[in-house]
Amino acid sequence: MINLSQQMRLGLKLTPQQVQYLKLLQLPTMALEQRIKTELELNPLLETNEELEQSLEQEEPDEAAADSTDDKSEEKPEEKPDEKPNATEDSYTLDDYINDDLAGYKSPEAYRAQDEDEEYERPIASSVPMSERLLSQFRLQSQDDTDFLIAEEIIGNVDEDGYLRRDLSLIVQDLNLSFGLEITMEQAEQTLKRIQLLDPPGIAARNLQECLISQARTIQCEAHIKELALRILQTHFDDLKLKRFDNLASDLHVGLETLKKVIDLIQRLNPKPGEGEFSAQENYITPDFIVENDEGDFIITLNDRSLPTLRINKAYRDLVAPKSKKTSKEAKDFIKQKFESAKWFIASIHQRRETLLKVMRSIVERQKLWFSEGEVLKPMIYKDVAEVVGVDISTISRVVNSKYVQTEFGVHSLKRFFTSGLETESGEDVSNQVIKQRIKDIIETEDPKKPLNDDKIAAMVGGQGVKIARRTVAKYREQMSIPIARMRKKI
Repeated sequence: MINLSQQMRLGLKLTPQQVQYLKLLQLPTMALEQRIKTELELNPLLETNEELEQSLEQEEPDEAAADSTDDKSEEKPEEKPDEKPNATEDSYTLDDYINDDLAGYKSPEAYRAQDEDEEYERPIASSVPMSERLLSQFRLQSQDDTDFLIAEEIIGNVDEDGYLRRDLSLIVQDLNLSFGLEITMEQAEQTLKRIQLLDPPGIAARNLQECLISQARTIQCEAHIKELALRILQTHFDDLKLKRFDNLASDLHVGLETLKKVIDLIQRLNPKPGEGEFSAQENYITPDFIVENDEGDFIITLNDRSLPTLRINKAYRDLVAPKSKKTSKEAKDFIKQKFESAKWFIASIHQRRETLLKVMRSIVERQKLWFSEGEVLKPMIYKDVAEVVGVDISTISRVVNSKYVQTEFGVHSLKRFFTSGLETESGEDVSNQVIKQRIKDIIETEDPKKPLNDDKIAAMVGGQGVKIARRTVAKYREQMSIPIARMRKKI
């Protein structure tokens, strides 16, 4: 038997427009620019200001001809776009689009006045890739085609740090199968050793030990110091890693002064010979915000100058007009769907802009001391900003994600300004960034022969009036990439 009943439930649902807004909110400026370009390709009803200017230039002769026949055209006063400049996403309808001469929906010019002057961009000098430089050097040393083929394959498998991560036997196997050769492992090993002595030395090494040994063989220094360095790297590498200096001095039969010179030589070697080969484009960070200090007043600017100005294309208006009989129902439905999509996309971009500025203003207001002096951060979590802005904590997380701000003290991630706090003996909260700096200062002034462990550091920080546990010191030390006490020991 079928029964009918009523139930009341409380649920939360996101509309497609809200989902789109949340996705745009977490995109940084460069990613948003790519997202806009993609939407322009998918939605024919979206256009940029540049496209509009081109279409207006083409229509100027037609408008001149239309002026001579004004008696044949009738315009209704209520259909002029000037009478509804503040149209919102709800009030701007398909009828408004049909009657709108400019089809301008919430243009960014209503929010900001863009500077028409073009910014000067420093030209980026071209550079020769490391692989080409290495092959050129190798060609000067060997004229054998097989050796060059091996070198080319080895260099092609070198990663960004300069290491050969692929097994050499697999490289030899591929070459033999692909070219019908009979390359031996001995020949490949000899070629690899020659590559490792090229500039930069240590390139194409298979591990750290091999990398340092190759560099030590090419370095210019006293002969006995170089010989001791090679002996340590070849036969006492574990003692070197664990800083067992007493064992090294005993096994090598040298004094601590001589051992110190050898260790200093090894520490000057580069553990990542391929590092630093990135181009300027790959290293460049585009800030999403710019904060300027104008005599105590902070000017916050959203760095969206590279984003195109979006408008709704007016070329499709006649196709969806009620009196149009040339357009099929499917075409009209398609245009109506794309119109709603374009309208909500533009609205989401502007809503994103307003939210970003509100969040940034709240961050600057709470961290005025840092933006003024660049030193002290106050404890602040996502909840503090969410309460001021009036949004959910997840929204603040999306805003902060992958966003950067340019200040007088450099370009920093927004996550930097959100820190937890520790309570002092006076009851005040201190940012963990301040505690990290105190730990770093203590470690920098410690005796290098007897470095302090985490328990002693916690006691010293506690003596300054901050309650902190040993495990918290260990966590902060690891976050700052500072090794444990035994690994900080020096001669």
